[in-house]
Amino acid sequence: MKWILAIYALLCFDCVTAQTTTPILIEADTDRETGIFSKSAVIQRAIMLKPSVSSDTALLFYRGWSGIANIQTENDWKRNLNYLRNNTDLFAQAGITLVVMDCPTDENSVTTGNTPLGCDDDYRSSIKHANDVRKLMALLKEKYEINKFYIMGHSYGTVSSKWLAKNLGNEIQGSIHSASMTYANKRNRAYGYSVESFDMSTLKASVLNIHHVDDMCFLTPYATVAAYSMQNLITVKGGEGTGDVCGGTHLHSMAGRERATSEAIIKWIKTGQIQSVVGE
Repeated sequence: MKWILAIYALLCFDCVTAQTTTPILIEADTDRETGIFSKSAVIQRAIMLKPSVSSDTALLFYRGWSGIANIQTENDWKRNLNYLRNNTDLFAQAGITLVVMDCPTDENSVTTGNTPLGCDDDYRSSIKHANDVRKLMALLKEKYEINKFYIMGHSYGTVSSKWLAKNLGNEIQGSIHSASMTYANKRNRAYGYSVESFDMSTLKASVLNIHHVDDMCFLTPYATVAAYSMQNLITVKGGEGTGDVCGGTHLHSMAGRERATSEAIIKWIKTGQIQSVVGE
């Protein structure tokens, strides 16, 4: 009988701790128009993964290359969350609302080979980008009672996370930069040039850097990030990388350490504590 009760208690505990999320399409009007012969409103889209528990904290996430989420429906979230996509339950349990960010509709074109036609560094470093995000943040505050904002970018998405952290200042609680891009794309320097000499000391809100010690992507060397990090670096070790060294299945994207890295991110958001090493 005691054995049966123990199993029942464990199952009930799992029911309580397991949290689900509901994907919700968010559209904010940027107050500008695009088009030559016919005008249409420019929209800033995102997908909010609303936890089943109360949440006042959002993590706005910018994906890696091409950097454009191309959101059409609320079901487009998973292909745009990089290594967080299989760990959304952890964020939900912690009461953190994940928000998958897109580029606005006048900047979100992608062509063959996942090549972006817009949303380059000129836009990402601009006040226009910050203002577009402000519109979306205001909507999340008003409609969903979110009042704490963190911004995270992975790989090329760190161009946005860095510049938004600079241009939004203390309007956000912090920024997270994963596998930071520190060298421009050699085929097209419009993508990456603005972070080659980016001054991280200009960021006002709290900063967390995350990088795999054996990241082999030539655009995102670990040594560069380790050199400018000021006691705010999570170094990821171990795992197994396959395929493109700059892709989603390699150490560049924390392959084999995705869940532990997600846990370290949540720990920092909730407590401010930095787990200096993941994977040992």
